This record gives sequence, structure tokens and C-alpha cells, in this order.
Amino acid sequence: MAVFSGDEYEKARNLLLVYEWGQKLFLTKMQILFDSLSHFHDHNPIEHIKTRIKSMENIAAKLEKLNKEITAESAEKNLTDIAGIRIICSYAKDIYQLAELIKTMPEVSVLTEKDYVTNPKKSGYRSYHLIVEIPVFYSGKNKTIPVEIQIRTAAMDFWASLEHKVRYKYHEHIPKHLSDELGICAEKIAELDNRMFLIHDIISLINQDT
Repeated sequence: MAVFSGDEYEKARNLLLVYEWGQKLFLTKMQILFDSLSHFHDHNPIEHIKTRIKSMENIAAKLEKLNKEITAESAEKNLTDIAGIRIICSYAKDIYQLAELIKTMPEVSVLTEKDYVTNPKKSGYRSYHLIVEIPVFYSGKNKTIPVEIQIRTAAMDFWASLEHKVRYKYHEHIPKHLSDELGICAEKIAELDNRMFLIHDIISLINQDT
């Protein structure tokens, strides 16, 4: 089992604290965005926001999987998903609006983006991923911290959670019949998301006419 040893454990703990500050800074920006969308707009696409910081054990395990040194410096150099924020939105089409709003946030730089909504993974996984950087000032130092952003609907989130449990249960080797069933569910979820948005559009049009 991969672990941080000796001084590296304490260094990694200190690094996680800085990543947590970066996550909190970005979360504050998201809270302001949430409040502004609720106050100034008819539709707030954000249902709720989840956060997580990778555990020391998971960081060490991922570094081992990547054949990298299990050190704080190696974690900072090779991992961009230590701090994570997941945004659950109402409809699939809201995902792109939120992504564009995030990309225009002051002091936030986008490193990478991957659209798994339009181009889902082979497994059926759908989500929009952004890796952003945000500056953290502390103790006279300024460090740029990466934060992984995942934007998805509640249905996509439910599917991803189920698929993760199945993958963990079978140690990454999911039986074909389960893999096929998950793929079918993913397609039906995408169809359901689109139909729900259609209903939302119809209701909006009716409200405009009354």
C-alpha cells in the first residue's frame, strides 16, 4: 500500500491545507455566482455544489499508479485533481452556460477543459470537466492552486456514482453484461435530461403568453 513516509507526510499535509484554501476561494466565487443568478435572473441553473479534497491515501495511490515518487513535490507537480468541486445543475444545456461563466471569472485561469457531455466516454460517463487555477496568498507567499471542476446534471451524477461503485466492486474489471447495462442507462439518462429541458422550455413559453 502506497504511503507518504517521514518528512514527506508532514509536507503533504501542509500542501493539502493550501489546496483547501484554494478550493474555498473558488467556492466563494461560486457562492456569489449562485446568489447573483438567483437574484437577478429568472432561472438559476445551479442545484447544489459538492466539494472534496483527496485524502493522503488516495494521493499516494494515484502517484504510485502513475509511477511517480510519493512526495509532496511530486503530488504538486503531477496531480491537478487534489482539490475538487462538483456543480450539479438543473438541465444538460445549463452545463455550457455555467462553464462559460466560470471561464470569465476574475483571477481564474483555465488550464484544460474536456466535454464529456457532447462526447461521452466509452463507458457512458457524461460530465464537463475544467481544471482551473486560482492564486492563494498566505504567510507572505503566493501560490497558484489547481482546482478540478465537474459540471453535470443530477441524473449524470447518480449514474457516475453507481458506475464508480460497480468499478470499485469489480476492481476496475466490470463484467460485460453490467457494462452494457450501464451504457444503456447512460443513453436513457441523456434522453431524459433532454426531455426534461423540453418540458422546461414549454412551461417558459406558456408563462410568457400569460
